[in-house]
Amino acid sequence: MEKNYRPNVAAIVLSPTYPFDCRIFLGQRSDIKGAWQFPQGGIDSGETPKMALFRELKEEIGTNEVEIITEYPQWLSYDFPETVLEKMKPYDGQIQRYFLVRLKSGASINLCTKLPEFDEYKFVQADEVVKNVRHFKKGVYSTVLKYFRKEGYI
Repeated sequence: MEKNYRPNVAAIVLSPTYPFDCRIFLGQRSDIKGAWQFPQGGIDSGETPKMALFRELKEEIGTNEVEIITEYPQWLSYDFPETVLEKMKPYDGQIQRYFLVRLKSGASINLCTKLPEFDEYKFVQADEVVKNVRHFKKGVYSTVLKYFRKEGYI
């Protein structure tokens, strides 16, 4: 059976101190305590992945004042666990485009957005990211971080 994946963008947001200090943004979902993730969201009809990236950042962390450093060269997908499937119908998972971005100096994160996605955030070292995320995202996060590390970005 063919799976139905939701087109999505995800942002690995580096702190403004990058490249001198390489710390990565993680937000705790406001609806699931202890669930940390990168800002991400669906690509609307007529949007390019870059357009969706800037819109999603503004909606989720209150700023889109970022500089795109690079992007992962392929689309990556993951399946939703049973506990999430019902809420995300008709999708079986997400197919994502990952962007590595740096928060511009002076940009401020504001989680009090129109529809708050996160209720807390932190900047962590790259090797701490995967320890903090939900099991079904660990594989994709590991793949992307490993690639950016191999390419010399993080």
